[in-house]
Amino acid sequence: TAGYPSLNDTVSIIQDLEKNGVDMIEIGLPFSDPLADGPTIQDSSTQALKNGMTTEVLFNQLKDIRKTVNIPLIIMGYFNPMLQYGVEAFCKKCKEIGIDGLIIPDLPVDVYHEEYQATFEKYGLINVFLITPQTSDERIRFIDSVSNGFIYMVSSASTTGAKSGFGNEQAAYFERINSLNLKNPQIVGFGISNNSTFKAATKYAKGAIIGSAFVKHITANNAQNIDAFVNSILK
Repeated sequence: TAGYPSLNDTVSIIQDLEKNGVDMIEIGLPFSDPLADGPTIQDSSTQALKNGMTTEVLFNQLKDIRKTVNIPLIIMGYFNPMLQYGVEAFCKKCKEIGIDGLIIPDLPVDVYHEEYQATFEKYGLINVFLITPQTSDERIRFIDSVSNGFIYMVSSASTTGAKSGFGNEQAAYFERINSLNLKNPQIVGFGISNNSTFKAATKYAKGAIIGSAFVKHITANNAQNIDAFVNSILK
């Protein structure tokens, strides 16, 4: 979450994560109504907004990020702030500072395809769509057809949050998606919190996204000991 635990922690946390071997970073742009997020991310977003985080502040913090960070950076946010900023202006700014893509859970794929895909492509941004166990094969194939990065495979029909493990239902879902032979790689998110859930997720997908467990770690450790957290996942 950008601007959390303190307003100016964003860049140092990104740099620490790259140094400790993560492959890609999802930077959360806080919003007052984060509908896809569970309590941990909601609380961090609320605090970040209180700290003074805004779209403009985040862009300002990241303006020199490519001088020190090389791995892919993706902004995860909700459509309202992007609309307020101006979709084209937002995409243009992302390109200028070196953002690789966006995750916008409340932008329907149909609307994106009809109204915004050309703008994203103009500025070289990938748009990452979420699928869930309830998403039909037909819709998944449509998402795959308009995607040019990866597909965010939500592990269960819930909000974000750390879970202890995956059951048979999730395994069947992972296998179903695997059998579709999609052109875009899938990365699993929601419920990845430790080495066992990471291994279970990456058995079927190209990677795993960890949000709430990491936010809990930086809350408890005041954005320190990031190496210990990453090692605990990859051990």
